[in-house]
Amino acid sequence: MSTKALRLGTRRSKLAMAQSGQVADAVSQVTGRPVELVEITTYGDVSKEALAQIGGTGVFVTALREALLKGDVDFAVHSLKDLPTGQPDQLALAAVPEREDPRDVLVARDALKFTDLPRGARIGTGSPRRMAQLNAYARAHGLDIETVAIRGNIDTRVRFVRDGELDAVVLAAAGLQRIGRIDEVTDFLSVDTVLPAPGQGALAIECTADNADLIAALGELDDPFTRAAVTAERSLLAALEAGCSAPVGALADLLADGQIVKEMRLRGVVGTTDGSRTVQLSTTGPVPETYDQAMALGRELAAEMLAQGAAGLMGERAQ
Repeated sequence: MSTKALRLGTRRSKLAMAQSGQVADAVSQVTGRPVELVEITTYGDVSKEALAQIGGTGVFVTALREALLKGDVDFAVHSLKDLPTGQPDQLALAAVPEREDPRDVLVARDALKFTDLPRGARIGTGSPRRMAQLNAYARAHGLDIETVAIRGNIDTRVRFVRDGELDAVVLAAAGLQRIGRIDEVTDFLSVDTVLPAPGQGALAIECTADNADLIAALGELDDPFTRAAVTAERSLLAALEAGCSAPVGALADLLADGQIVKEMRLRGVVGTTDGSRTVQLSTTGPVPETYDQAMALGRELAAEMLAQGAAGLMGERAQ
């Protein structure tokens, strides 16, 4: 077996480096080979525009995939929610490790919970999905909040709160967990309040489709349930023809009777960013034994949501 170092392509952000470092350690254990991180700058990292304006889909992924195809790196790690739903033939999604907590969280001044925020509270987020659901919840429960579009890494976003520019920001629990800052969370948002982005909390490990040995080795890190769940969620996203930055939330989980897992439930939501109109539905089916079955569950729910008018709530649909 080769002892040559494997090259892992990663974005340069603190979060990307942290999660890639964790994957590198796991791959080293599986393969017995050292893994070196190769830092790559993506368009999404350097652009100052809002993600919705630059398309969202693929802006954090394209440069990493190009490095793979050119042979500059052996494999790459992505936040799975950033991946376009179409998988290129030349690349293989070799592993989807066990998912971290998929929920969104609040980091607020004075340790406030979401429902304790004062009237007129300003909440920062760069996500149309979060805006849509937070505003819908506020409308339904008589809360007076203002969602404010922001960009930046975790440090930048939290600083808006520390400096008093915003009352709170909404972030992904998984990101804070991976960089050791989960103790800064003041409220975990229930998925009944805000459904996460499809694939949120999960990582994707890609390599070229012709590297059978590496695909097999990376496959040791794959978690079958996580892959089935995110496959259903991303199938919903694809069937809605929505991009990564569209106001779409989805979450697949298991329904159990005691210790016996009975079904997979898939929930989905689409809404206008002002929260005035939403379509939120769910469906259940047998726990998928194949990824085709997981994809079918996503397509089924998407068809129901489209029949309820979901297409008209998403703005520009993905091309």
